[in-house]
Amino acid sequence: MADNIHTTADVAPSATIADSARVWHYAQVRDDAVLGENCIIGRGAYIGTGVTMGDNCKVQNYALVYEPAVLEAGVFVGPAVVFTNDHFPRSIKPDGSLKTGEDWHPVGVTVREGASIGARSVCVAPITIGRWALVGAGATVIKDVPDYALVVGTPARRVGWVGRAGHPLTEGPTGIWTCPETGELYREVEPGRLERDE
Repeated sequence: MADNIHTTADVAPSATIADSARVWHYAQVRDDAVLGENCIIGRGAYIGTGVTMGDNCKVQNYALVYEPAVLEAGVFVGPAVVFTNDHFPRSIKPDGSLKTGEDWHPVGVTVREGASIGARSVCVAPITIGRWALVGAGATVIKDVPDYALVVGTPARRVGWVGRAGHPLTEGPTGIWTCPETGELYREVEPGRLERDE
């Protein structure tokens, strides 16, 4: 087994894992999953069949990333987060027989560049979590999250904006927001949509 994959990890031979990625104790990476450069998969995490992860992603301990999830570069997935993939989950068909893989059509969660998903959050597919957004710990996300949005609660709702550094933004005059950490400026171009002021 490669030096970057712990001996207790269960990694499918068809998974593509960058040499700089790390897969830790008891994690499972399924068939055809793709992990980019510098990705870190924590202890006991699950990466489903065909899931794709861009460079510099972190999936923390015991997170469950079910297919067909897509994580763009720099995504953080906190401990025990769950990405669902079935609108109508059932173990059996109406006639009582066991459902198989042919009896459902998986739907996925897409997480855009730089976004962070807090510990024990549940993301109910199909949804897209926008660039640099922040999902607070324990949230249940049932609809798309805009870029830079800070969402919390069950169901998750937007309570503010965050910048690329992850800190809540401070509102200024005429729709301008400022990051207290970096000084970057952001502009609310319309209600519910923020863009970085280049």
